Amino acid sequence: MEKNNLEKKVQDVLDQLKVYINQDGGDMEYVAIKDKIVYIRLKGNCVGCGLTEITFKEGVESILIEEFPYDIDGVEIVL
Repeated sequence: MEKNNLEKKVQDVLDQLKVYINQDGGDMEYVAIKDKIVYIRLKGNCVGCGLTEITFKEGVESILIEEFPYDIDGVEIVL
């Protein structure tokens, strides 16, 4: 998939997932895609939360890999 098109689709999925993350006062921001890794920045209550790793590895990452199995290999959190 073309990079610009992939970025737009990934951002759309992240926007849909934000609804659930916002319920607990958290937020996330799309940063970039590089080498099949999606980079996101945490905001709000997600910063310093003990459940962040579970939320983003088992939740966000698994959904993105399911949606884009040939284009996404994982999610990394950046500061």
